[in-house]
Amino acid sequence: MKEKHFEIETLGHIVKVRFNRPHKANALNMEAWLEMKEIFSSSIIDGNARVIILEGSGKNWCAGIDLELLMNFNQFDNSAGEARKRVELRAFILNLQSCINAISSCPVPVIASIQGACIGGGLDIASACDIRYCTEGAFFSIKEIELGLVADLGSLQRLPSILSPGILNELAYTGRKVSGLEAEKIQLVNRCFAERQDMDNYILEIANIIASMSPLAVKGTKEVIRYSAVHSIEDSLRHVANHNAAFLSEVDMMEAFSAKMGKRDPDYKNQ
Repeated sequence: MKEKHFEIETLGHIVKVRFNRPHKANALNMEAWLEMKEIFSSSIIDGNARVIILEGSGKNWCAGIDLELLMNFNQFDNSAGEARKRVELRAFILNLQSCINAISSCPVPVIASIQGACIGGGLDIASACDIRYCTEGAFFSIKEIELGLVADLGSLQRLPSILSPGILNELAYTGRKVSGLEAEKIQLVNRCFAERQDMDNYILEIANIIASMSPLAVKGTKEVIRYSAVHSIEDSLRHVANHNAAFLSEVDMMEAFSAKMGKRDPDYKNQ
Protein backbone atom coordinates (compact mmCIF):
# COMPACT_ATOMS: atom_id res chain seq x y z
CA MET A 1 0.00 0.00 0.00
CA LYS A 2 1.10 3.63 -0.55
CA GLU A 3 0.98 5.74 2.60
CA LYS A 4 -0.36 9.30 2.37
CA HIS A 5 -1.21 10.38 5.90
CA PHE A 6 1.24 8.04 7.66
CA GLU A 7 4.91 7.15 7.36
CA ILE A 8 6.19 3.61 7.89
CA GLU A 9 9.78 2.84 8.88
CA THR A 10 11.05 -0.71 9.35
CA LEU A 11 13.95 -1.44 11.73
CA GLY A 12 14.44 -5.19 11.54
CA HIS A 13 11.48 -6.72 13.36
CA ILE A 14 10.36 -3.31 14.68
CA VAL A 15 7.96 -1.20 12.60
CA LYS A 16 7.50 2.51 13.28
CA VAL A 17 4.13 3.88 12.14
CA ARG A 18 4.03 7.68 12.21
CA PHE A 19 1.05 10.05 11.96
CA ASN A 20 2.03 12.44 9.16
CA ARG A 21 -0.41 15.37 9.25
CA PRO A 22 1.63 17.81 11.37
CA HIS A 23 -0.14 20.82 9.79
CA LYS A 24 -3.34 19.50 11.40
CA ALA A 25 -1.73 18.48 14.73
CA ASN A 26 -2.04 14.96 13.26
CA ALA A 27 -5.83 15.13 13.42
CA LEU A 28 -7.28 12.57 11.02
CA ASN A 29 -9.69 13.10 8.16
CA MET A 30 -11.74 10.18 6.82
CA GLU A 31 -9.06 9.13 4.36
CA ALA A 32 -6.48 9.05 7.16
CA TRP A 33 -8.74 7.00 9.45
CA LEU A 34 -9.19 4.38 6.74
CA GLU A 35 -5.46 4.39 5.98
CA MET A 36 -4.69 3.71 9.65
CA LYS A 37 -7.11 0.79 9.63
CA GLU A 38 -5.46 -0.65 6.52
CA ILE A 39 -1.98 -0.32 8.00
CA PHE A 40 -2.82 -2.17 11.21
CA SER A 41 -4.74 -4.86 9.30
CA SER A 42 -2.11 -5.30 6.60
CA SER A 43 0.46 -7.93 5.71
CA ILE A 44 3.12 -5.55 7.08
CA ILE A 45 1.92 -6.51 10.53
CA ASP A 46 1.38 -10.20 9.75
CA GLY A 47 4.81 -10.63 8.17
CA ASN A 48 8.12 -9.50 9.60
CA ALA A 49 6.89 -7.16 12.34
CA ARG A 50 7.12 -8.30 15.96
CA VAL A 51 6.34 -4.95 17.61
CA ILE A 52 4.98 -1.60 16.39
CA ILE A 53 5.82 1.89 17.65
CA LEU A 54 3.10 4.47 16.92
CA GLU A 55 4.57 7.98 16.75
CA GLY A 56 3.50 11.49 15.76
CA SER A 57 5.34 13.79 13.37
CA GLY A 58 5.91 17.40 14.39
CA LYS A 59 4.96 18.80 17.78
CA ASN A 60 1.89 16.63 18.44
CA TRP A 61 0.95 12.97 18.62
CA CYS A 62 -2.68 13.03 17.50
CA ALA A 63 -5.45 15.59 17.98
CA GLY A 64 -8.15 13.07 17.07
CA ILE A 65 -10.79 13.72 14.43
CA ASP A 66 -10.20 16.53 11.96
CA LEU A 67 -12.86 19.12 12.91
CA GLU A 68 -13.83 19.53 9.27
CA LEU A 69 -14.93 15.90 9.29
CA LEU A 70 -16.69 16.26 12.64
CA MET A 71 -18.64 19.36 11.59
CA ASN A 72 -19.77 18.02 8.23
CA PHE A 73 -23.07 16.51 9.34
CA ASN A 74 -24.51 17.45 5.95
CA GLN A 75 -22.81 14.34 4.60
CA PHE A 76 -25.68 12.30 6.04
CA ASP A 77 -28.64 12.26 3.68
CA ASN A 78 -31.79 13.70 5.28
CA SER A 79 -33.92 13.45 2.15
CA ALA A 80 -35.16 9.98 3.09
CA GLY A 81 -36.13 11.00 6.63
CA GLU A 82 -34.58 11.57 10.03
CA ALA A 83 -34.44 7.86 10.92
CA ARG A 84 -32.32 6.98 7.87
CA LYS A 85 -30.01 9.92 8.64
CA ARG A 86 -29.45 8.51 12.13
CA VAL A 87 -28.78 5.05 10.69
CA GLU A 88 -26.08 6.61 8.49
CA LEU A 89 -24.59 8.47 11.46
CA ARG A 90 -24.45 5.26 13.48
CA ALA A 91 -22.70 3.49 10.61
CA PHE A 92 -20.20 6.38 10.42
CA ILE A 93 -19.37 6.04 14.13
CA LEU A 94 -19.02 2.26 13.89
CA ASN A 95 -16.70 2.68 10.91
CA LEU A 96 -14.40 5.00 12.89
CA GLN A 97 -14.51 2.56 15.83
CA SER A 98 -13.35 -0.22 13.52
CA CYS A 99 -10.30 1.86 12.57
CA ILE A 100 -9.19 1.98 16.22
CA ASN A 101 -10.22 -1.62 16.86
CA ALA A 102 -7.65 -2.58 14.22
CA ILE A 103 -4.96 -1.40 16.64
CA SER A 104 -6.22 -3.35 19.64
CA SER A 105 -6.79 -6.40 17.41
CA CYS A 106 -3.34 -6.14 15.82
CA PRO A 107 -1.60 -9.45 16.65
CA VAL A 108 1.66 -7.81 17.78
CA PRO A 109 2.16 -5.32 20.64
CA VAL A 110 1.69 -1.62 19.81
CA ILE A 111 3.65 0.99 21.78
CA ALA A 112 2.45 4.60 21.79
CA SER A 113 5.21 7.23 21.82
CA ILE A 114 3.33 10.40 22.76
CA GLN A 115 4.38 14.05 22.62
CA GLY A 116 2.22 17.17 22.50
CA ALA A 117 -1.52 16.76 22.01
CA CYS A 118 -3.21 13.42 22.62
CA ILE A 119 -6.81 14.50 22.76
CA GLY A 120 -10.26 13.34 21.70
CA GLY A 121 -9.89 10.59 19.13
CA GLY A 122 -6.13 10.65 19.77
CA LEU A 123 -6.76 9.44 23.32
CA ASP A 124 -9.12 6.80 21.93
CA ILE A 125 -6.23 5.58 19.75
CA ALA A 126 -3.74 5.70 22.63
CA SER A 127 -6.07 3.69 24.87
CA ALA A 128 -6.12 0.94 22.22
CA CYS A 129 -2.32 0.62 22.32
CA ASP A 130 -0.70 -2.00 24.56
CA ILE A 131 1.90 0.29 26.17
CA ARG A 132 2.05 4.09 26.40
CA TYR A 133 4.95 6.47 27.09
CA CYS A 134 4.98 10.26 26.91
CA THR A 135 7.08 13.38 27.32
CA GLU A 136 6.53 16.04 29.97
CA GLY A 137 5.18 18.29 27.24
CA ALA A 138 2.42 15.85 26.33
CA PHE A 139 -1.17 16.54 27.33
CA PHE A 140 -4.27 14.38 27.30
CA SER A 141 -7.97 15.19 27.25
CA ILE A 142 -11.31 13.48 26.71
CA LYS A 143 -12.15 16.49 24.55
CA GLU A 144 -15.54 15.33 23.29
CA ILE A 145 -17.44 16.59 26.36
CA GLU A 146 -16.37 20.17 25.50
CA LEU A 147 -17.91 19.74 22.04
CA GLY A 148 -21.27 18.56 23.36
CA LEU A 149 -20.54 14.93 22.51
CA VAL A 150 -20.29 11.61 24.32
CA ALA A 151 -16.87 10.12 23.52
CA ASP A 152 -17.74 7.20 21.26
CA LEU A 153 -14.51 5.77 19.82
CA GLY A 154 -13.22 3.73 22.74
CA SER A 155 -11.88 5.89 25.59
CA LEU A 156 -14.90 5.30 27.83
CA GLN A 157 -14.70 1.56 27.12
CA ARG A 158 -10.92 1.00 27.42
CA LEU A 159 -9.84 3.53 30.04
CA PRO A 160 -11.82 1.84 32.86
CA SER A 161 -9.22 -0.94 32.77
CA ILE A 162 -6.39 1.63 32.86
CA LEU A 163 -7.56 4.37 35.25
CA SER A 164 -9.31 4.35 38.60
CA PRO A 165 -13.07 5.04 38.36
CA GLY A 166 -12.88 8.40 40.09
CA ILE A 167 -10.07 9.69 37.87
CA LEU A 168 -11.80 8.49 34.71
CA ASN A 169 -15.10 10.08 35.74
CA GLU A 170 -13.43 13.40 36.47
CA LEU A 171 -11.67 13.49 33.11
CA ALA A 172 -14.74 12.32 31.17
CA TYR A 173 -17.10 14.86 32.77
CA THR A 174 -14.74 17.87 32.66
CA GLY A 175 -12.53 17.33 29.60
CA ARG A 176 -9.65 18.89 31.53
CA LYS A 177 -6.08 18.49 30.31
CA VAL A 178 -3.77 16.00 31.97
CA SER A 179 -0.05 16.79 31.74
CA GLY A 180 2.59 14.20 30.94
CA LEU A 181 3.72 14.07 34.57
CA GLU A 182 0.16 13.60 35.83
CA ALA A 183 -0.43 10.95 33.16
CA GLU A 184 2.42 8.95 34.66
CA LYS A 185 1.07 9.49 38.18
CA ILE A 186 -2.41 8.20 37.32
CA GLN A 187 -0.87 5.36 35.26
CA LEU A 188 -2.32 6.51 31.95
CA VAL A 189 1.24 6.05 30.68
CA ASN A 190 3.97 3.74 31.90
CA ARG A 191 6.57 6.49 32.14
CA CYS A 192 7.05 10.19 31.39
CA PHE A 193 10.32 11.57 29.99
CA ALA A 194 11.76 15.08 30.10
CA GLU A 195 12.99 14.88 26.50
CA ARG A 196 11.61 13.14 23.43
CA GLN A 197 14.99 11.67 22.52
CA ASP A 198 15.18 9.98 25.92
CA MET A 199 11.69 8.56 25.34
CA ASP A 200 12.58 7.38 21.83
CA ASN A 201 15.73 5.64 23.08
CA TYR A 202 13.87 3.89 25.90
CA ILE A 203 10.99 2.77 23.68
CA LEU A 204 13.42 1.36 21.13
CA GLU A 205 15.12 -0.57 23.94
CA ILE A 206 11.78 -2.01 25.09
CA ALA A 207 10.79 -2.78 21.50
CA ASN A 208 14.04 -4.64 20.90
CA ILE A 209 13.47 -6.76 24.00
CA ILE A 210 9.95 -7.66 22.81
CA ALA A 211 11.24 -8.38 19.29
CA SER A 212 13.84 -10.76 20.74
CA MET A 213 11.15 -12.99 22.26
CA SER A 214 9.35 -15.85 20.53
CA PRO A 215 6.88 -14.23 18.09
CA LEU A 216 4.36 -16.98 18.78
CA ALA A 217 4.63 -16.46 22.53
CA VAL A 218 4.30 -12.67 22.26
CA LYS A 219 1.28 -12.85 19.97
CA GLY A 220 -0.28 -15.51 22.20
CA THR A 221 0.34 -13.42 25.31
CA LYS A 222 -1.38 -10.40 23.74
CA GLU A 223 -4.34 -12.51 22.66
CA VAL A 224 -4.71 -14.05 26.14
CA ILE A 225 -4.48 -10.63 27.85
CA ARG A 226 -7.21 -9.25 25.55
CA TYR A 227 -9.42 -12.27 26.22
CA SER A 228 -8.90 -12.07 29.98
CA ALA A 229 -9.92 -8.39 30.07
CA VAL A 230 -13.52 -9.28 29.20
CA HIS A 231 -13.92 -12.77 30.68
CA SER A 232 -13.95 -14.31 34.14
CA ILE A 233 -10.81 -15.74 35.73
CA GLU A 234 -12.20 -19.25 35.35
CA ASP A 235 -12.96 -18.79 31.65
CA SER A 236 -9.61 -17.10 31.06
CA LEU A 237 -7.66 -19.92 32.72
CA ARG A 238 -9.48 -22.42 30.55
CA HIS A 239 -8.76 -20.28 27.50
CA VAL A 240 -5.00 -20.08 28.13
CA ALA A 241 -4.88 -23.84 28.73
CA ASN A 242 -6.60 -24.38 25.38
CA HIS A 243 -4.29 -21.86 23.73
CA ASN A 244 -1.08 -23.50 24.91
CA ALA A 245 -2.41 -26.96 24.15
CA ALA A 246 -3.00 -25.82 20.58
CA PHE A 247 -0.14 -23.41 19.89
CA LEU A 248 2.75 -24.10 22.28
CA SER A 249 5.91 -24.31 20.17
CA GLU A 250 8.39 -27.02 21.16
CA VAL A 251 10.79 -25.56 18.59
CA ASP A 252 10.78 -22.15 20.29
CA MET A 253 11.09 -23.68 23.75
CA MET A 254 14.09 -25.76 22.70
CA GLU A 255 15.67 -22.70 21.10
CA ALA A 256 15.15 -20.73 24.34
CA PHE A 257 16.75 -23.48 26.46
CA SER A 258 19.60 -23.94 23.98
CA ALA A 259 20.32 -20.21 23.89
CA LYS A 260 20.42 -19.98 27.69
CA MET A 261 22.73 -22.96 27.97
CA GLY A 262 24.96 -21.59 25.22
CA LYS A 263 24.88 -18.07 26.72
CA ARG A 264 23.72 -16.58 23.42
CA ASP A 265 20.69 -14.71 22.15
CA PRO A 266 17.86 -16.94 20.86
CA ASP A 267 17.11 -16.91 17.15
CA TYR A 268 13.38 -17.36 16.66
CA LYS A 269 11.75 -17.76 13.28
CA ASN A 270 8.82 -15.62 12.15
CA GLN A 271 5.38 -17.19 12.39
